[in-house]
Amino acid sequence: MGGQGQMRLWRRAEERVNRAFADSAVGRYFKVDARDTYFTRELRAGAATFLTMVYIVSVNAAILTASGGPCTVRDCSPRPSTNSSASVLPPGPECKFDGNPGYQGCLARIQKDLVVATAATAVIGSFAMGTVANLPLALAPGMGSNVYFTYNMVGFHGSGRLPYETALAIIMVEGCLFLAISLLGIRSRIARLLPRSIRLASAAGIGLFLAFTGLQSQVGVGLVGPSSSTLVTLTACARTDPATGQCLGGRLQSPTFWLGAVGFLITAMCHARNVKGAMIYGIIFVTLVSWIRGTSVSMFPDTEQGNANFDYFKKVVDFHLIDATAWRISFAGFGRSEVWLALPTLLYVDILETTGSMFSMAEYAGFTDGTGGFEGEYRAFAVDASSTIVGSMLGTTTVTTYIESTAGLREGGRTGVTAIMVAVLFLASLFFAPLFTSVPAWAVGPSLVLVGALMMVVVREVDWAEPKEAVPAFLIMLLMPLTYSIAYGIVAGIGTHIVLHLFDYITAVYRWFDNTKKNTDGKHVLATETEGNTAAIANASV
Repeated sequence: MGGQGQMRLWRRAEERVNRAFADSAVGRYFKVDARDTYFTRELRAGAATFLTMVYIVSVNAAILTASGGPCTVRDCSPRPSTNSSASVLPPGPECKFDGNPGYQGCLARIQKDLVVATAATAVIGSFAMGTVANLPLALAPGMGSNVYFTYNMVGFHGSGRLPYETALAIIMVEGCLFLAISLLGIRSRIARLLPRSIRLASAAGIGLFLAFTGLQSQVGVGLVGPSSSTLVTLTACARTDPATGQCLGGRLQSPTFWLGAVGFLITAMCHARNVKGAMIYGIIFVTLVSWIRGTSVSMFPDTEQGNANFDYFKKVVDFHLIDATAWRISFAGFGRSEVWLALPTLLYVDILETTGSMFSMAEYAGFTDGTGGFEGEYRAFAVDASSTIVGSMLGTTTVTTYIESTAGLREGGRTGVTAIMVAVLFLASLFFAPLFTSVPAWAVGPSLVLVGALMMVVVREVDWAEPKEAVPAFLIMLLMPLTYSIAYGIVAGIGTHIVLHLFDYITAVYRWFDNTKKNTDGKHVLATETEGNTAAIANASV
């Protein structure tokens, strides 16, 4: 009875806080009552979004560090000489690839810079989205563009044709162009050209994309993996090839997979019983278990890397100032042809992927209106474009609206308070990086799978009986996960939609010309008859 009494007291206190916030000037600005939500729900939604996307802090930093950042041969340690006349030899280009201690030390410093740059960009972008656009959408450097930046633009450890500084300048210019397109309203017009079936299918396709991501090993539970014969297959193996990721034995015997599966069931059961904060509980449970050393599911195995990670984890609090990656932008290499290939590629992906993701989440949350737009879209577009410019200044890549925001939408987030909560937690991660960067992939993956399942609700609104609507929608949903690209799925859907409606377009144009000709001929006949009648009247008068 005492426990129930305390629970009632807690609920009453929560209701008073929520009512006070809703009645305040801040609550009215965020339209809490108008959007049928309340303060504590928004906080939980922000926490859910943050926990499902906090992996980006370490993952983005690791991917961008693979480019070598601003590290060069000059950072390599000298080589010992076999010649008696010289004790050491100056390092050559090979030092960037042979584990040279000096170069590896530079990479370690760069990775810490990029952890801070990623979190700081998420803070700035998410806070601006919440305060300026009043939308529950979180921003951070996007997956996909960071891979393109590292392996296609700069190259592994700087082996590409573009220096890190020039590549960052391309990101900044792309962000400026994207901002101009947003401010001129061109981005909104492009988005409104998308048929509703395309937007609905994009939301479902993003859900499948999220689920597929959550099933993989890098940011998920590792249930699916590569296969030399079938491309993908069932894995969750006890042993895998570190080079290819293929299963070497013990299929479905990965302890971390089964721990993640327990986390998935916890989250799913909580959702089934409408427990508040369901998305958070599964992640927290799996994370806490994974922090225990000496187990087969530990984040900190007894290896050199595991021990190093545990030493960093034990710090709990750690703050690092960006030293080497901030403001490294250089336009000196803009005469190269590679620059003018990379720039439109990034812009094209940004327009399709970021805009498509934002509209899909707005559709999922019920923000869209009858015209195909949603409240705050103009300011939201300007915010995420501006965030890319800020990110390039700090040393990271294109900033995008994160599809993991759907975790917060599922928890009931409907205002900018959710995004501000995400920003606050990312700000905390700047000081508690040892903790937040130790959330394992198998804790995040189950939530991504569940969010993907929940996003499939929009599929029922697609007109599946009409092939001209159903086929493009299906291609979008199919290709987004299988090509691992939201942009490719949207392009395929739009292209197919245009081809299937081409006869209708031609018919419409033909009818328009035919009607125009008939109207012109009719006016000509009418004019002729009028002239004849006028002449007859004149003759009769004479």
